[in-house]
Amino acid sequence: MTTFAPQIEIAIEKSRQDVAALHSELTRYGLVVWTGGNVSQRVPGAELFVIKPSGVSYDDLAPGNMILCDLDGAVIPGTPGSDRSPSSDTAAHAYVYRNMPEVGGVVHTHSTYATAWAARHEAIPCVITAMADEFGGEIPVGPFAIIGDDSIGRGIVETLAGHRSRAVLMRNHGPFTIGKDARDAVKAAVMVEDVARTVHIARQLGEPKPIAPEAVDALFDRYQNVYGQAPQGELTQED
Repeated sequence: MTTFAPQIEIAIEKSRQDVAALHSELTRYGLVVWTGGNVSQRVPGAELFVIKPSGVSYDDLAPGNMILCDLDGAVIPGTPGSDRSPSSDTAAHAYVYRNMPEVGGVVHTHSTYATAWAARHEAIPCVITAMADEFGGEIPVGPFAIIGDDSIGRGIVETLAGHRSRAVLMRNHGPFTIGKDARDAVKAAVMVEDVARTVHIARQLGEPKPIAPEAVDALFDRYQNVYGQAPQGELTQED
């Protein structure tokens, strides 16, 4: 059985609990159907992350069947859940963690409205203050990529590197979100679907009007650094 230093074992167990619990938020907000979608979290202090198993019902997810992987996406043998196959998006998550060290959580859903924008290969324009707050501008479109290797991860990194958005619409596929941890990335997944729906409805009534760039900057700064009880700032990317 594979073992780690005591503090890492504690961090692994906490990540297992977090990731298992956060999958229920995807179903709560109607962001996934059947067994689609996934949440992962980087293990603090280690070159490891936790992700859900492939093709397992959300009702059956528990800390003990979350899968521990290294940053190459390889399952760590002799750990709980290692007898199962990890999510089909594991290689994509691993690529993000290897190339964006500031990212502590990754989420993928097929939420209806955000995926509809992805099917049109169209960025969601920043026309409501909630988008300026959460994403600091438009939600960009990433390239088309086949599931199974790190191609999706490459597209995520290519699109979001240097971008304030914590969400990308992968063409003909759906949204991927990143965050400081898994909870932060799940929040972004909830918000991207909410704004995708609102902006879609606005377009049925006419052409939505963009927010001035200086106002977007001010809204983003306030929400990230002032709003709430303990603001932590934006997801800072290293140079």
